Amino acid sequence: MNDWLIEPLALLHGQAARQAVAAGLARWLAGGASAYTLARLWGGGKDGHIFPVRAIPAQWAGVVDRVSTGFPDAGLPSGPQVMGIINVTPDSFSDGGRHYCVAPALESIQAMYAAGCRIVDIGGESTRPGAPPVTAEEEWRRIGPVIHAVRECTVLDDLLLSIDTRQGMVMDRALGAGANIINDVSALTYDPAARGVVARHGCPVMLMHMRGTPATMRDHTAYDDIAVDVVRELSQRVDEAVAAGIDRTRILVDPGIGFAKTVEGNLDLLARLPLLANLGCRVVLGVSRKRMLGEICDQPDAARRDPATIAASLPGLVFAGTVLRVHNVTAMMQAMRVCQGLDRH
Repeated sequence: MNDWLIEPLALLHGQAARQAVAAGLARWLAGGASAYTLARLWGGGKDGHIFPVRAIPAQWAGVVDRVSTGFPDAGLPSGPQVMGIINVTPDSFSDGGRHYCVAPALESIQAMYAAGCRIVDIGGESTRPGAPPVTAEEEWRRIGPVIHAVRECTVLDDLLLSIDTRQGMVMDRALGAGANIINDVSALTYDPAARGVVARHGCPVMLMHMRGTPATMRDHTAYDDIAVDVVRELSQRVDEAVAAGIDRTRILVDPGIGFAKTVEGNLDLLARLPLLANLGCRVVLGVSRKRMLGEICDQPDAARRDPATIAASLPGLVFAGTVLRVHNVTAMMQAMRVCQGLDRH
């Protein structure tokens, strides 16, 4: 029954959600402010069948409970969070070269913190489509000085540092230097040592869905049903991490928008994010300035895709504690706060 999934549909928010749940017409989605009144079932011979929540077959009760229960906080601040992006690379698609030296990287991190951001994701390897791999030593040479600079800045004492890396050695050194979180686009499959490092440190870890590698992922965009397939494949990555000694309550999941997915596939996945509730893990959503937004909006300049980024990020707030990974922290913080206000009504 591990591959049985419930896809929450016909969502309600605010007062309407509270009234529907009280009347038995809806169930809470992942313990948040949204509730679902219909459910599409996947597995158990019910693929694609839609039921009102009161009529979901009894044998699905365990799955209903899983989808309705709130996620663990994974060691991060509660509530929705904005995670700022700092790419210490010469070739990242949006801000490559901008933060290649310590001083501008630290200045940007301080500005993000001042805007209300309490998690910053630092990466030393570009994972744009077709990007070549970087050695672990070179990746550490890029990010190590930035980590040390942040930890020497007393103003940033409560800032959580996430490290965007696939390399076990980089993870180990970064966590030893004061980083708090690991964000791995390969979901700990690229480096055989990575799971052991994360398990030993006991840190939060973000597992992203991707097929292939950044250099080959364009060859792996065929799915039977992208939303269902992504959830099931991420479930396997979560189970593998747990089997390696990683605490399930420290795991976050990222659907990997833009990684081994077409534009249409990305849109379908964004429209069906509630399916991720089946994993029981806090969600990370990273759509910032991605190529698919440029294609949809006819905007070739990545730095001018922030309005599209906000529109594509807001669906992630269907969950109570989603982490929104973006370049423009100030704009995303404003949009998130408005949505939080609306959820109270």
